[in-house]
Amino acid sequence: MSGGTARRHIGGAERRARLGLRHRLAPEARAASPEQVAEALVALHGTDPATVFLAVGARLAEPGKTVAETERALYGDRTLVRMHGMRHTVFVFPTGLTAVVHASTGIAVAARERAALLKDMAKAGAPDAAWLAEVEASALAALARRGEATAAELAEDEPRLRTQFVYAAGKSYEGVHTVSTRLLKVLGVEGKVVRGRPLGSWTSSQFRWAPAPPHPQLDVAAAQADLLRRWLAVCGPATEADLKWWTGWRVTEVRRALGAIGAREVTLDEGTGYVVAGDEDAPAGAAGSAEPWAALLPALDPTAMGWQQRDWYLAPELRPALFDRSGNVGPTVWWDGRVVGGWAQRPDGEIVWRILDGTGVDRDAEAAIAAEAERLREWAGRTRVTPRFRTPLERELAS
Repeated sequence: MSGGTARRHIGGAERRARLGLRHRLAPEARAASPEQVAEALVALHGTDPATVFLAVGARLAEPGKTVAETERALYGDRTLVRMHGMRHTVFVFPTGLTAVVHASTGIAVAARERAALLKDMAKAGAPDAAWLAEVEASALAALARRGEATAAELAEDEPRLRTQFVYAAGKSYEGVHTVSTRLLKVLGVEGKVVRGRPLGSWTSSQFRWAPAPPHPQLDVAAAQADLLRRWLAVCGPATEADLKWWTGWRVTEVRRALGAIGAREVTLDEGTGYVVAGDEDAPAGAAGSAEPWAALLPALDPTAMGWQQRDWYLAPELRPALFDRSGNVGPTVWWDGRVVGGWAQRPDGEIVWRILDGTGVDRDAEAAIAAEAERLREWAGRTRVTPRFRTPLERELAS
């Protein structure tokens, strides 16, 4: 993959310059639409619905359009779709990428999910696979007729979806599962259904289901190469560990995809890294010509969560305040490519932020961060946002 030539070193400063421009965070790189944001990042974390909108708003040239334009893209034009992807996580992707995501990451996960559902039902003495297939076909037909529906609405058309069974009987975590909940999750990973319009506002976690957009069946290896090439073009350079973590693939799959796209080796402070062919040269702004930039990014933002090895943009001593115990990042404050603090929204709507010790932020940086906080407050308006996964600093600031 290195081509046998001397490998170029890409240091932290250049990586941060690439990040600001390619992730649409530097003012001169801001996007005109949610579609441009999603294309730039490949995927927006969708586990917390608010993250999608906040991530878009931080990158739009006209953030006042964030809610209307993102809802248009998701639910009107359907140019963006919310579905399961890498690491069995819910993301928002450009609709044209659904076939690549499904083939590269969804198929293997879907097989495990369906097998687990059938195993759990069998242990509980619930109906068998043939019965489940009948219910599935009926539910998908009902969803096609309705266009969008909640699980409860689908159960009106197919009452067998209300069937319950005991999960993990006798264990400390024993519970009662409903077929609709488990089956719709499996169908989502299989690429047959996607999450549709929420029941409430853009921050709501209660949503409707919709038929997945039709897409061709792709070769798994080719789809993995395509996905890795797209991500490496916007997030490279990255280490093999970064690639394995972000995709959730086996290391053999990562190496196969790197070879398929002709990735080039470079050296990083962490060791060997990879870029797409032709991306070894420094981008505009890498030598410090681009203006410093500030950003307030939401919990689970794809930039903050983009790499497994994060020391080049996030000092290790800041992590306890900014991450929960499961490794989910909270709302972060950025200055010129580095995480320097965190932010939160109080019940009255005020956006509050704090610079953490040791980050060396000066008055000009604080003024730019304050301007970003006001920018966020203006477009968010009266909506109150509480991250699904709360972190120590966010809790403290919000109280």
